[in-house]
This record gives sequence, C-alpha cells and structure tokens, in this order.
Amino acid sequence: MSARLSTAIRIGEAARGIFRKTQSFPGPEFGKHGELGESEHVGVEPMLLALSMELALKAWFVFDYDDPKVVKSHNLMRLFDSLKPESQEKLDAEFKRSVLPYHPIGFSIDYSIRHILYQHQYAFTDWRYLHEAEKSMMFDQGAFEATLEMVLREFEKRYRIERVMPIWQS
Repeated sequence: MSARLSTAIRIGEAARGIFRKTQSFPGPEFGKHGELGESEHVGVEPMLLALSMELALKAWFVFDYDDPKVVKSHNLMRLFDSLKPESQEKLDAEFKRSVLPYHPIGFSIDYSIRHILYQHQYAFTDWRYLHEAEKSMMFDQGAFEATLEMVLREFEKRYRIERVMPIWQS
C-alpha cells in the first residue's frame, strides 16, 4: 500500500471516528428537566462535526494529489476548492443524489454541496470560540451530518477500489 493511500486512510478514519463520537452525544431532549450544568456540551458537537468534515476533505486531498502536505486551513470551502475538479464534481453529484432529497432547502433549484460547505465554512473556529461570538451562529446539523456521512462514504468507496486495483494499473 502506498504511503499516500495509508496517510489518506488514517485521516479518513480519524474523521469517521470523530463523527461516530458526535453521534453518541445526548439528543435534543437532553437537559429539558435536568440541571443547568447539563448543557455544557453546547457548541462541542458543531465544532467536532466541522473538524470531521475538515479531515474528510483533507483525506480526499491526499488521495487526489499523492501529497500529504494538505492545505493548512479550517475553512471548508477552501479545502473543497483545493480538491481536483473531478472529485468536486463526484461529491456534488452524490450530494444531489443522496443528501438533497432528504434535506431540501426552500425553493433553491441548484443547491449543491458547495452551499452546505459555504454556510458552515468557518464552523470549526466559530463554534470553538463560541464565547467570543459577535454574530448569530446557525448550524444545520441534519444537513451537515448527512453531507459529512456522504463524503466519508464516498471516500471509503474510493480507497477500497484503490486497494483492489491501484490507480497505476487502471
């Protein structure tokens, strides 16, 4: 297995692990009848989901360019834009096929993965510094989680294919 593939898989697995951890957090009913201190997890989930998406996009980058020197950024749009155009198109097509039908956004006809990533592009730093927020912060958790799940699933499909038939043999 190439170093590129190993690095990309490790990054992807870290992204999947963080995503799995966020799914173990208490649901929306948490804290309704509890003590005030029970809401201390507020802000952690969006921050970790954004970090997971960041790592998922960085895994794609490593795989795309055979280069472990990923863009040093938390900006999800910048990371997505750094992917090869074919990867961007593949992720957008799969987003429209598997995410958009379950998370429709108003009357927008041409809604894409770019919209989700743009809306949440600074989520990691915004939610990490929640106490410094000067603006209203919104996080569409359902659509973001579905998009993250799709990006991870598509990445995992991609490296499974690479394991069976390395790109240099195709």
